Amino acid sequence: MIRRATAAATAAVAGIIWMGAAGAQPPDTPAQPPAFRAGVDVVSLNVTVMDREGRFVTDLDQIDFQVYEDGVQQEVNFFTRTQLPIALALLIDTSASMDEKMTTAQEAAIGFAQRLRPEDLAEIVDFDSRVNILQPFTNDVEQLERAIQRTAAGGSTSLYNAIYIALRELAKAPLRQADLRREAIIVLSDGEDTSSLVSFDEVLELAKRSNTAIFSIGLQSEDSRSRTGFREADFVLRQLAQETGGRAFFPERIEQLPEIYQQISDELSSQYSVGYISANPLRNGRWRRVIVRVDRDAVSTRTKQGYYAPRG
Repeated sequence: MIRRATAAATAAVAGIIWMGAAGAQPPDTPAQPPAFRAGVDVVSLNVTVMDREGRFVTDLDQIDFQVYEDGVQQEVNFFTRTQLPIALALLIDTSASMDEKMTTAQEAAIGFAQRLRPEDLAEIVDFDSRVNILQPFTNDVEQLERAIQRTAAGGSTSLYNAIYIALRELAKAPLRQADLRREAIIVLSDGEDTSSLVSFDEVLELAKRSNTAIFSIGLQSEDSRSRTGFREADFVLRQLAQETGGRAFFPERIEQLPEIYQQISDELSSQYSVGYISANPLRNGRWRRVIVRVDRDAVSTRTKQGYYAPRG
């Protein structure tokens, strides 16, 4: 059963954050986004559509989408192919096992940061036994690059703490002129959690209550590739991605990182934004399963698996 994050766990995790920069820089004035205001009763979905060859399908219209909530078709009230502003957290594992991989990991992360648009915001977080916010949210690419270059390997792995903190930080990220944006976490790790103060259940619960897609990259060591059977780290990264509409990658070589970051960047720029007002009037706080289908052959869709209804 998924357990809600306790106040004690929240306080404990908050106590280990180290702010590595004085504060976020004020963003530039963004371009005007689509006219849509998200409210508590509006369900907002970021939908990825791919064909059988793994290519992103970007020429669909609103009429091509069908949204089902708990098996009941919903009326789509909002739709756009225009890429909305993105607020994302870039998480980098800096535990001791990453020592020989850090240079390549830094270069790949910098390449991703350089593809951000002026209207996007990003923060840089590294984690070993502690979670360090090296650069709060900014759209200054040079500051992001400098923060990535400051990462250094050493210590254990607090993966759950890092994702938990990133989810809470995204909820506080400064809004621009639009009320609607996309949120994402990109987390790179090469091992299982060994030192977090919060559990996986608490992280998963918080992720499901957010509107944040988690893209996870699990580097495979020689030891992990030689083992068979259940691997907790792989399960965790897959589950977080699946529940939130993100994607999990498991490269065998560190040299594959630039290509993976490119794929994530391409996906974020190829998503559709779909919104609807639920036909279910009950405000009971219960989990509602969401499925998105597309009226086209040989394509697949990916989005978050559901949401919690509002209360009261």
